Amino acid sequence: MAKYLSNGKDIYVARCQNCHGANGEGLGELAPPLTDTVFLKANKQKIACYIKNGANEPMEIHGKTYQEKMPAFKDLHDIDIAQVMVYVTNSFGNQQGMYTYEQVAKDLQNCK
Repeated sequence: MAKYLSNGKDIYVARCQNCHGANGEGLGELAPPLTDTVFLKANKQKIACYIKNGANEPMEIHGKTYQEKMPAFKDLHDIDIAQVMVYVTNSFGNQQGMYTYEQVAKDLQNCK
């Protein structure tokens, strides 16, 4: 899992940090925080889809609705998505363990 965390952090810094913040705090009204463990657990199967395809639907996190669209990262491979998911879901106060690229591949088949 250490390699996933390390690589995931690098991807997060390069691709996600500008909007979601160095500590997962989000960006005001524009980008939600990544510190809500309940939201992350409840939506874990959707997160890979959000990363790969972007998010166009409003999301409620910590009782606040975020309506800005999240850009798609179509160039990321399943392993990249798994690594950034492991980093996010095990950082910023979250502790959700491992998430494999096989799980990401399965989740991506179910994207709507």
